[in-house]
Amino acid sequence: MFKKILLIIPAYNEAKNITSLIKSINKVSIESCCLDIVVINDCSLDNTGEVCSELNVSTINLPCNLGIGGAVQTGYKYAKEYGYDIAIQVDGDGQHDPTYLEVLIKPILNNEADLVIGSRYIEKLGFQSSRIRRVGINYFSKLLKVLTKQMITDPTSGFRACNKQIIELFTKRYPVDYPEPESIMYLKRNEYRIKEVPVHMKERKDGKSSITMLKSVYYMFKVSLAIVLDKMRKQII
Repeated sequence: MFKKILLIIPAYNEAKNITSLIKSINKVSIESCCLDIVVINDCSLDNTGEVCSELNVSTINLPCNLGIGGAVQTGYKYAKEYGYDIAIQVDGDGQHDPTYLEVLIKPILNNEADLVIGSRYIEKLGFQSSRIRRVGINYFSKLLKVLTKQMITDPTSGFRACNKQIIELFTKRYPVDYPEPESIMYLKRNEYRIKEVPVHMKERKDGKSSITMLKSVYYMFKVSLAIVLDKMRKQII
């Protein structure tokens, strides 16, 4: 059956990375699937919007900076509005390799999962992130294992795909600041199926991450609290 697939690319000051990413995506073809792109330009201070316009790619230029959660949720609202069957998150910094798009959606096409996460820690090849981030990733992996009884090796991965049911869910509620680990707890609490597939990630070529050491500590505390509180909530009626 023919599937409409939307690639949601949240981008903040990614003018130097977005061109190569879009060109790489345009080389990908998946049988019986239509791949579309929407860039969510999160009020960038550089010329990300102009670059996307030159590339003739659909772009939503947000009037104010919403952060990663708000930007991604905007993409999900777009996916619902235009009737997409599958939505895929792809970071605008070029770390996610588009050649893995078919691998990412295969469990959804086979009705084996509702959300599929691309994990760099199954085969442990490619860029493995910084040491401080690996500490945080390992921590959240263990916390989620205790609370959900499922091992998620790469809970902070933003390279993920979901089906139409999850698109609908995320348009109504999506964590704001650091959504990836919290959204896993949210879905597991409501008994949705999550699966990981091995992917190789690349190191960011240009620019730098906004997450500092201090922000990492704050992130771990805040998200831990959010995950535990979410675990205590009732299922969606």
